[in-house]
Amino acid sequence: MDDGSEFALKRIVKMNEGFDRFFERELEILGSIKHRHLVNLRGYCNSPTSKLLIYDYLPGGSLDEVLHGKRSEQLDWDARLNIIVGAAKGLAYLHHDCSPRIIHRDIKSSNILLDGNLESRVSDFGLAKLLEDEESHITTIVAGTFGYLAPEYMQSGRATEKTDVYSFGVLVLEVLSGKRPTDASFIEKGLNIVGWVGPFTLYS
Repeated sequence: MDDGSEFALKRIVKMNEGFDRFFERELEILGSIKHRHLVNLRGYCNSPTSKLLIYDYLPGGSLDEVLHGKRSEQLDWDARLNIIVGAAKGLAYLHHDCSPRIIHRDIKSSNILLDGNLESRVSDFGLAKLLEDEESHITTIVAGTFGYLAPEYMQSGRATEKTDVYSFGVLVLEVLSGKRPTDASFIEKGLNIVGWVGPFTLYS
């Protein structure tokens, strides 16, 4: 932009018949919320040939890229704690301060974006669901990312705020250990990151 502002464009690619719904949901949710630890929607393009979402550009990239890439040395313990706390504040806002409440359903390291100071922002609301005040859960087709999904959600399809909390707990373990939830060393033992860390908690 003329004033030096930088923006990021997210292009929604048509991969299935439901892609219009994902675009509209993300637009609906991000257009109605604002928090320092959530991505900031600046605009959009909705035409028959192109669907774009326009966000503030976050130069730090995704937490996944930093945590598991060559920049991982940037993440000392203070930085990791700050990222976790920021993501927690963004998630708490969705669960407690929005009306209706919002269940994200896809909390993972690649959906946590970082600014130049490694402050975190929760992003990607294409799978999010709205939870009215009188509702304790919603029943839906299971969606999200393997390794982050709560077992009870996978079994029942009932999504609640606790579904996100479980995914956030997996994210915390990922940040602290530096290992992906489905690291090959876990898979070889028939585990995921939650099963791997279990024995350590017995001696804490």
